[in-house]
Amino acid sequence: MHTLGERAEATATGVKIGYVGGGSDGWAHTLINDLLQCAEVSGRVALYDIDYEGAAKNAKLGNELRTRKEAVGDWTFEAHREIEDALADADFVICSIQDPPEETFVHDIDLPKEYGIYQPVADTVGPGGTVRALRAVPQYREIARTVREECPDAWVINYTNPMTVCTRALYAEYPEINAVGLCHEVFHVQEFLAEVAEDHVEGAEDVSGSEIDITVTGINHFTWIDEAHWRDHDVFQYLDAEVEARRPLAGFEAGEFSDAGYWINNHRIALDLYDRFGLLAAAGDRHLAEFVPWYLAVEEPEEFHRWGVRLTPSSARVDADEGPAKMERYLSGDDEFEFTRSGEEAVDIMRALLGLEPVKTNVNHPNVGQCPDLPEDAVVETNVMITGSGVSPITAGQLPPQIRSMVQRHVTNQETIVEAGMEGDLDLAFRAFLNDALVTIERDEARELFARLIETEREYFADYDLEGASVLAE
Repeated sequence: MHTLGERAEATATGVKIGYVGGGSDGWAHTLINDLLQCAEVSGRVALYDIDYEGAAKNAKLGNELRTRKEAVGDWTFEAHREIEDALADADFVICSIQDPPEETFVHDIDLPKEYGIYQPVADTVGPGGTVRALRAVPQYREIARTVREECPDAWVINYTNPMTVCTRALYAEYPEINAVGLCHEVFHVQEFLAEVAEDHVEGAEDVSGSEIDITVTGINHFTWIDEAHWRDHDVFQYLDAEVEARRPLAGFEAGEFSDAGYWINNHRIALDLYDRFGLLAAAGDRHLAEFVPWYLAVEEPEEFHRWGVRLTPSSARVDADEGPAKMERYLSGDDEFEFTRSGEEAVDIMRALLGLEPVKTNVNHPNVGQCPDLPEDAVVETNVMITGSGVSPITAGQLPPQIRSMVQRHVTNQETIVEAGMEGDLDLAFRAFLNDALVTIERDEARELFARLIETEREYFADYDLEGASVLAE
């Protein structure tokens, strides 16, 4: 376990981080990058992944990078074949797992398309997000059980989507767990608000997103901002002008972005929601579109381009991953790993929890009153203050009734999904599926789609009562 030192600058040594999903070529590389640039904390990272070779390669990469002159952080990296060994006596646990192979995205996206349901992301809500969540609950129950046995006092930091359901499943299995979920969608909206400040506030130049002080409330990927300030300037007041400057908000041509990157975002849906409901939706438009029924109610996918967004085809999930090839180039020396400022907050949060420097940020955490108009214990996304004493949610206030009704629908579904995952009950899960905002098809078609999604990925639903599920037998 870690110890705190007393030097000119506060330090923490002997820290152990257990990493579940340590074979990742995305988040794991970000963590290695950030840890090796943090001089105040030192220790070891125990990487676990069902792909042991991936974890071993990351350990090798980390141990090579620690010898670089830019690496001021004193960390060692090791790979483990068993999750219990990786988490034993850990101070922190990072989770960034890929639920069953990426090929499952093909089914999650393509099968609903046959029923006229389009999904830009399919990792949080919608038919694809729902079945992804159902697959994730048993995995996160297992992680929670291992934390309870091996490191019951550790802080767990989750990066995996569906963020809300994964974080909620940790608490459902182990109510005393210390866990938060981190997502960078709000950071991107802060960057947009920084641009708004530069456009409207005299003297505002080179404003960074981190300088925008916001109040957020809601749930992951359907979070809302009702206050935004840069220094003593109210930035929120300029959003009306931003809307007017972009009218018509759905003013792009169908097919206009056929050659653009799949992750293009013009903030048109976020601003349209602001225009209609009075608060700024704080996520990328690709995510926001999936939480309400109207943006994706199109006959042809290209019509969605009118909002300045593209649908991401399932092939992009499988074919566009250059991570493994890049890793080989790093290890062979053909490419040099570049240390960067990632903008992610996991290391800052660990420093805060170690008592080194407080952090105010937004996280996903059970509702203990910070969202007074949403159910207790449901995982919500709000600002918190993080110190050596723990995570203290900051009360966000109530949502306008119209927004609350939209958010509540998803909270109810997410709570139902977690309950279904705890009980292995697919009939209960179908209630959430049928209640999803994108499932606007006839009831029997919805049942058929649900059954096809489950049957196509049957091997990943071993924790559910497949034989007793009437929804699969109709």
